[in-house]
Amino acid sequence: MNILLAILGISALVIVHESGHYLAARAFGMRVLRFSVGFGPTIAKFQPKDSPTVFQIGLIPFMAYVQIAGMNPAEDNDPADPDLYPNKSVTARFITIFAGPFANYLIASVLVFGLALGGHHGENPPHSPMVVETVQPGSPAMNAGIKPGDVIVQADNKPVHNVVDLIKATAERAGKATQYAVQRDGKPLAPFTVTPIDDHGRGIIGIIPKVDLTPMPVGRAITYAIAFPYELTVQQLEGFHMMYKQRSTEGVVGPVGMVKIVSRSADLVQLANFLVLISVALGMFNLMPFPALDGGRLMFIGYEIITRRRANERIETMVHTVGLVLLLCLIALVTLRDVAG
Repeated sequence: MNILLAILGISALVIVHESGHYLAARAFGMRVLRFSVGFGPTIAKFQPKDSPTVFQIGLIPFMAYVQIAGMNPAEDNDPADPDLYPNKSVTARFITIFAGPFANYLIASVLVFGLALGGHHGENPPHSPMVVETVQPGSPAMNAGIKPGDVIVQADNKPVHNVVDLIKATAERAGKATQYAVQRDGKPLAPFTVTPIDDHGRGIIGIIPKVDLTPMPVGRAITYAIAFPYELTVQQLEGFHMMYKQRSTEGVVGPVGMVKIVSRSADLVQLANFLVLISVALGMFNLMPFPALDGGRLMFIGYEIITRRRANERIETMVHTVGLVLLLCLIALVTLRDVAG
C-alpha cells in the first residue's frame, strides 16, 4: 500500500508540473496536441468537443507529458499558424516553460500551508520526553522491538530528552550497533541494540516522535508556506554543491529511489512532507540550465531576449537532443543503483 501511495503521489506531482505547462499554453492560445498520464500503449483516451487536445492514460501510469504543437524545433512549422509555440511572443513562451516548475513550487506551498494550519511544521518545540509516536514498518526500531508509546531516554550512552538529542546521537551511527535505553509504561526495559541504517549520509532507526502540535495563525502560515520551499531549494543546491566538491552522486535518486523514500511514510502527514520535498526538488531540478530541461529551454529564450534574435533552430535541436541522451543515461544509471540498493 505504501509503495502504491508513493507511485500515485509522485505521479501526481509530475501531473501538476505538466498541468502548469498545459494551462499556460492554452492561456496564450497555443495548440496542445496531447496530455498523457503515463507511458506505453494507450489504454484510454478522451478528446473534448472542439478541443485540439487528446487526454490519454498510458499502460504504465507513472509520470506524464504534454505535447505542444511546434515546440520541437525539428518540426516543420508553418510561420503563419498563430497557434504554434514558436509563433508566440517571447513572453508567452517564457511563461509556458516556467509554468511547469512554478506549479511544483505552488503545490509544495499549498501542502506546507495545510500542514502548518494543522500544527505540523518545523517551529513546534520538541516534545519532552522522547515518546515514540510511530514505528515505521520494517525499520531497525521495529525489528529491535521498540513500540509506539515507548520513551527513549538514552542512546549510545548519551541522555535523550527529546527528538533533537535522539537525532544527534543516531546520525553518526549508521551501520553501527547502538544501545538504546527505553522505558515502557513507566518501567525501564533491558537496553535495545539497534543498528541505524544509512539514509543519505545519516543514521536513522525509523521512528516518528510525538510532537506538540501548535497550529499556526493563517497569516504566519502563508509566510511560512512561501519561505519553506525557498529554504528547501537553498538546502538542495548546497547539497548539489557538496556532491560536486566530493565528486559523488550519493545523494542523487531516480524514480525508483523517490518511490522508496516516499514509501517509508508511516502516515499521511509524513507522506505530505515527503511530497513537499520531492515537489520542490522537481521544480528546482527542472529550472537548472541543462539542455532538454525547462531551464535549458529558458536559457535559449534568455539568449533571444538579450540578443533580440532567436538561436539557430538546428543548433538548439542538437543541444537538446544531446542533453536528453545524457539525462536519460544518468536516470538509467541512478535507477539501476536504486534498484540494486
